[in-house]
Amino acid sequence: MRASDTVYRALREEILDGTIPPGTTLTEVEQSTRLGYSRTPVREALGRLTADGLVAAASARALVVTDVADDDITALYELREALEVTAAQLAAARRDVREFADLHEQFTHAAELVDGGEHELQRYYDLVTELDAAIDIAVGNSYLEQALRSVRLHSARVRRSARRNPERLRQAASEHLLICQAIRDGDAALAGHATHVHLRLSRANALAAPPNAVQTAS
Repeated sequence: MRASDTVYRALREEILDGTIPPGTTLTEVEQSTRLGYSRTPVREALGRLTADGLVAAASARALVVTDVADDDITALYELREALEVTAAQLAAARRDVREFADLHEQFTHAAELVDGGEHELQRYYDLVTELDAAIDIAVGNSYLEQALRSVRLHSARVRRSARRNPERLRQAASEHLLICQAIRDGDAALAGHATHVHLRLSRANALAAPPNAVQTAS
């Protein structure tokens, strides 16, 4: 892996999980010293983070970690709905039945992961990531996949910056279960509707969460 990729992933993860909070100033020199890499890969990584919208120029020499306001959350979920409802419908028409049958089986146990510790909760989020990847593969549209990749990055940030809500997490697990079932069964209408409901409820929870809290459902 290239040094710039390593730096990018490290900084991105720290921004997403709140280790580097919104408003933090990032400079090439400081991050180069802290992470132990030369300024060139750090500069490249910061450029990619800027393109992602996770940081923005504060001056000619420094960048600042961007914030996520309520208006941003609303706009993000509007875009997610447009993209993910379409993706779910297409996946239902083009899916590998066995893959979504397996995911459906795994999501029947998702509530147990949600009620477990941090390790089990991370397994739940990994399972959601697997579902996203399976939908992307089923859809087979590189343009849609690229758009979804960007929106999911910011969704992860919203998820990690919002209050953990066990009840909402259990509800989201049930919603993912229904999405898997609809895609498995080739029911495009249900897949789209289930995704629509899931995103509407997730948005409401994200907007209701107090600032600087941790983890909600996506």
